Amino acid sequence: MARASARHILVESEEKCNELKKEIVEGADFAEVARQNSSCPSGKQGGDLGEFSPGQMVKEFDEVVFSGDLGTVHGPVKTQFGYHLIEITSRTD
Repeated sequence: MARASARHILVESEEKCNELKKEIVEGADFAEVARQNSSCPSGKQGGDLGEFSPGQMVKEFDEVVFSGDLGTVHGPVKTQFGYHLIEITSRTD
């Protein structure tokens, strides 16, 4: 079964999500941005969600994590929780 590891940043607005993505693309540290801005408890660990399988996260999240490029910041991804920036750190098929 496929497995992936990812980290994310969760915020309330698409606008904030885009601002943070721009900071990261321009060189800001993803983990530090997560610690300072993410409303998810994982923010304390730099947004690290650990390893998971398909179906353990909401559908929109899974679609990105199990099909997107590794090491790239994806988003904004809208879910019932808000807007996410997602970085896939590893994946096995």
